Amino acid sequence: MKASRLKHVVVVGGGLAGLAAAESLVRHASVTVIEPSGRLGGMVATVRCGGWLVERSADSFLAARPEGIAMVERMGLSSELVGVNPRVRRALIYHAGRTIPVPAGFRLMAPGQVRSIVSTSMLSPLAKLRILAERFVPARHAASHEYDDETLEHFAVRRLGRQAFERLVQPLVAGIWTADPARLSMAAACPEFLEMERHCGSLWAGERSRLRGTKGDQQATGARYGQFVTLASGMETLPIRLGKHLDQAGVSRITASATHLARRMDGGWDVSIEPPEALTRSHGSGGQVCQADGVVLAVSATAAATLLTTVDKPLADALAGIEYAGSAIVSLGFARSDVAHPLDAAGMVVPRGEHRRILAVSFLSEKFPGRAPPGFVLLRVFVGGALDPEASQLDDAQLTSMVMRELADMLGVRGDPRLVQIDRWSRAMPQYHVGHRQRIARIHERLLTIRGLALAGAAYEGVGIPQVIASGQAAAASLGCGERGE
Repeated sequence: MKASRLKHVVVVGGGLAGLAAAESLVRHASVTVIEPSGRLGGMVATVRCGGWLVERSADSFLAARPEGIAMVERMGLSSELVGVNPRVRRALIYHAGRTIPVPAGFRLMAPGQVRSIVSTSMLSPLAKLRILAERFVPARHAASHEYDDETLEHFAVRRLGRQAFERLVQPLVAGIWTADPARLSMAAACPEFLEMERHCGSLWAGERSRLRGTKGDQQATGARYGQFVTLASGMETLPIRLGKHLDQAGVSRITASATHLARRMDGGWDVSIEPPEALTRSHGSGGQVCQADGVVLAVSATAAATLLTTVDKPLADALAGIEYAGSAIVSLGFARSDVAHPLDAAGMVVPRGEHRRILAVSFLSEKFPGRAPPGFVLLRVFVGGALDPEASQLDDAQLTSMVMRELADMLGVRGDPRLVQIDRWSRAMPQYHVGHRQRIARIHERLLTIRGLALAGAAYEGVGIPQVIASGQAAAASLGCGERGE
């Protein structure tokens, strides 16, 4: 659709994807954002209290992708950017009662240094040999297999061996996606490593090739910590600033829930909305219709499916097939003297084989300055996920007690926490199961047949903040407004 035909676009959802779409759209059309909560940012939220700065979800984002940094720069927040403390740019893994550093240069599932693999105490001699022999494992080619449908677990075991998967890859993956690696799609979640195998023949060769083209951070373990940044005043600063920018640009905001979507005979759209209080009464009371030439659904795939059931059943069914997992984040503040562990890393992940309920712990006050008062530390503990959904459903007292017991065992935490904050994210993390890329291709095909409709959010092509911003920009571009990667 040409930009001149889009006089008014409705964006359903005020998270980062919806805000990014609105920022692109408002340069070419009038825009209305519909958000039931009354606040912007979605899961990106920050709590500040008595010298503590607690992130309710994401605490940083990858600077290597341009979309997040570019957005920060456009919003005038460049001076707020803070990198991970160089002293703690590594990850620990809890194994056999100890916290052990991830082998230097080992990045999620790509080994980079022979010496670190040989010297780690986390792996048996046979497991070390198996990793070192990865360069001789034949590549799996698309000509003989359904290459794009391999699970992450199958790929990691095939290339690195079972023990390396269970003790290294699985906990690192759980700390990022809270997913079941036996269902997680390599093509959707980790395409970079597939390309290493396809083009370089092995992960060893692929990682060596990557390192030759990069500078610095080659000792970082588990994740590329040198490439992650945050905002000094908290991650929510970005959507707050973006919201002010959109207000100044003339974007309208409505605090309501979209309840129904319908095509008009003239090709436009009717978006039925209800104020939040009306949703507790019978359907239709107090509702109104917002008319638009185009609509961006920047909500979960589940919510989008519900809105699209009467518009396009095949599209709605494809969206409904995207599953979600929930989790809980328990943020705890302690006096530094009450934590025996040196906290000399960005955080710790816990293999499923250790039979603990904690998935990961982020040492937030060690990663970034200003997250705890002087003399105190802030730990963010992750529980739940696809493999332990019951954990995040424990009540606050049970959840805090369980986390405290495990932290006492693993990190030597004692005494009472000075701060406790529990954030529950029910069905918030989309699961990129095997076949996800094919599903997204079908969704895009259906969208091409529906003029004036676009989708945005974490459910489609990436869960990180830059990817979510990119999805909003791509949605605007698909309507003929803006360009990808603005």
